[in-house]
Parts: sequence; structure tokens; C-alpha cells
Amino acid sequence: MRPRMLRGLVANALVAVLAALTLLPLGWMVTVSFMPRGEASRSPPPVWPSRWSWENYHELLVRRLIDGAWFDYRVLPALWNSLGIAALATLLALLLTVPAGYAFAKLRFAGRARLLRLLVISLIVPGQVAMLPLFLILKEVGLVNSYAGVILPSLAGVFAILFVRQAALGIPDEMIDAARLDGASEARIFASIVLPLLSPIVVTLAMFLFLASWNDFLWPLIVLSEQHKYTLPVAVAAIGREHAAEGELMMAAAVVTTLPVLAIFLALQRHYMTGLLGGSVKG
Repeated sequence: MRPRMLRGLVANALVAVLAALTLLPLGWMVTVSFMPRGEASRSPPPVWPSRWSWENYHELLVRRLIDGAWFDYRVLPALWNSLGIAALATLLALLLTVPAGYAFAKLRFAGRARLLRLLVISLIVPGQVAMLPLFLILKEVGLVNSYAGVILPSLAGVFAILFVRQAALGIPDEMIDAARLDGASEARIFASIVLPLLSPIVVTLAMFLFLASWNDFLWPLIVLSEQHKYTLPVAVAAIGREHAAEGELMMAAAVVTTLPVLAIFLALQRHYMTGLLGGSVKG
């Protein structure tokens, strides 16, 4: 028992050290966001604020009157833009990719194997390669500088389809065949049998899709040209161009960017871990 206990203690200690190293930058980001202006620029940089201050968040989020004109960094509008775009993109992508993944796993149709090979091959093509053709297509149909132009290219993600397909392969064929013999339609089978079994996978995929849309910077930067339509990463980058030396303000912006997705992850943590670690469903 002693060697086993020792190995367990060593393993737990290593996990604790790795967790601390992972959380240390995030913790320092939070503490710096509460430091008075200029304190984080000292050498060596302090770990703890000399005085806890909300001034960085106040400057970042509150609209104020400067020289007779109202001014704000447009962070809150960008926050709502990001929430709306990420939520809508996640919902629409799930509506498209979950049935597609199930179809590739369990339905027989002409060209299925060939289409599947093409999807796998497309994964090796960098996404940046397709940005120029996508932009030109959206320009032709009048969707540049619109939220639809931001959302549409991410709706039918190859990774999402293959992710659902791999999970759907674990559903026993006998269960689906029995439902067909009972007269259930394919839509009824999908809604009543497949979706409940795939619910942890769907939640996990929803987290992936939401985070991908929330963190996306390059494509919204290319498509959106008006400041009031900026997503949060684009708005924070615009602030950084003018206030790169003000680390406390930028850390406050990073905290504002991180908190919504952290709250969503904590709320869905149980379903997320089940889907991520399960690997497949069992009948």
C-alpha cells in the first residue's frame, strides 16, 4: 500500500502544480485589472495590488462626458454583439451539423463514403486559405459588414460533423432498426432516440462552437467595417492599438472577455466533461 499511496501523492502533487501553473496567468490578469493605473509597469511587476481599484472597469464600461461630448469604448455593445452572434451561430450550426453527423453514421445514401473522404481531406486545408474567396462571395451577395456574413461561413463545420458522426457510431443499429420496424419515421427516430443518447455530445459540441465563435477575431475583423457592429475581440484589439501601454486597462478588457464564457463553462461543466471523456454512447 505504501508505494501505491506514494505514487498517488506524487501524481496529485504534479496535477496540483500543473493546475497552479495554468491558473497563475489568469489570476494575475484579474489582480492587474484591479491595480491603479501604471502599477503593473513597475519592475518587477507586483503580484498583488497596493490598492484595489475599480477605475479600469469604470473607464472601460461607463459612458462619460469629455470636453462636452459623450465617450465610451463601445465594449458593452461589442459584448452584446458577441453574445448574439455566438449564440445564433451555435444554434444554427447544431441544427445543421448534428443531423448531418448522424446521417453519415447511420443512414445509407449514394456517395456517402466519397463525401466523407472529401470532408476529411478538407480538414487539412487552412481556414485562412478560404477567407478571400468567402469574402468575395459575400461581397457579391451583399453580406459584407453584416452579422449574417460573420455567421454563415461557420455553420457547416467539418469538425462538428465528424465529431457527431463518431459519437453516433456508438448507437446500436438494433435500436434504430427496431424503431423502424415499429413504424417510426426517420425524423421521429432522430428526435426521440438519437438526440437523447447524444445529448452530452451535443452539449460538448455546443461549447466548442460557442467558444470558436466567441474567440473568432480575424474573420469578424475582415467582414465588419463599422465600429458599432464590432464583436468583443475586435473591439478589445481596437482599444489595444491606442492603449497598449496601459496594461491595467487591457487586463480589465481581458477579464470582461473571459467572464461570459467562463460562466457558461461552469454552468455546463458536468455535461461537457461527460461528452468529452465519454468518447461514445452506449446502448
